[in-house]
Amino acid sequence: MDTGIFFLLFLVFALQPLVTGQIFAARRAQAIRRIERKRATRVITMIHRQEKRSLFGMSVARHIDLEDAQTIIAAIKETPRDMPIDLILHTPGGLVIAALQIARAIEAHPAKVTVHVPIYAMSGGTLIALAADEIVLGEFSMLGPIDPQIVGVPGASIVKARDSKPIEAVSDVTLVLADVSEKAIAQVKRGAIEILTPRLDLAVAEALAEKLAGGYWTHDYALMASEAQSLGLPVTVGMPLEVLELMKLYPQPVKRAGVEYLPIENPARKIL
Repeated sequence: MDTGIFFLLFLVFALQPLVTGQIFAARRAQAIRRIERKRATRVITMIHRQEKRSLFGMSVARHIDLEDAQTIIAAIKETPRDMPIDLILHTPGGLVIAALQIARAIEAHPAKVTVHVPIYAMSGGTLIALAADEIVLGEFSMLGPIDPQIVGVPGASIVKARDSKPIEAVSDVTLVLADVSEKAIAQVKRGAIEILTPRLDLAVAEALAEKLAGGYWTHDYALMASEAQSLGLPVTVGMPLEVLELMKLYPQPVKRAGVEYLPIENPARKIL
């Protein structure tokens, strides 16, 4: 093969993810603007999916980090005080400190803030949702516990492991991890109560913080709409169609699909 042709093909394959990303970014901007005009709100999105973002199309997984917090706080502060905000969340969670920063910025906005969770907002995503005036979930959308994870293990489980043995039988490492776990759990509970109390009575907020952060469930427990409502969260069921359409513009990396389906065939449209 001619060297020039080979180089051209290499360049096309290398740049294809970047070009595709720009196309989807433009379509997302149009979709967001349509939602803003229809709902008369400021739309902010935090969507954490794997996407091809490098020159060679490597997949990058995202979680809530301090950069997300900085960007969302700036967007909220730029929003007029009397303008409602729609925050669209899709995230597995991330840094507690970043999630709390975002939650406090939401709480401080004078106008109504609605958090839309089309699929899931787990861990730190749930912590952010707690600060909203309204949480909109789909029929199968999920929130989750906010219990801290220490070195990849639930902090509440580390404390329980320490307390299940005589102190002399517990290793120094477990003692240290249990101490850190107790502090982390207390901090998350305090943060949750802080962002819940403007909308809930203190006793209700304390009970909810204890339930969500106390290690009563596994960290990936699916907190569905009905149970979230029973806990006292301001949950509304019914995801706007335009939000679901927006989610389609955040594609996963190109790979063999594990799930496939065809559009429903229109019987009235016959192929001659």
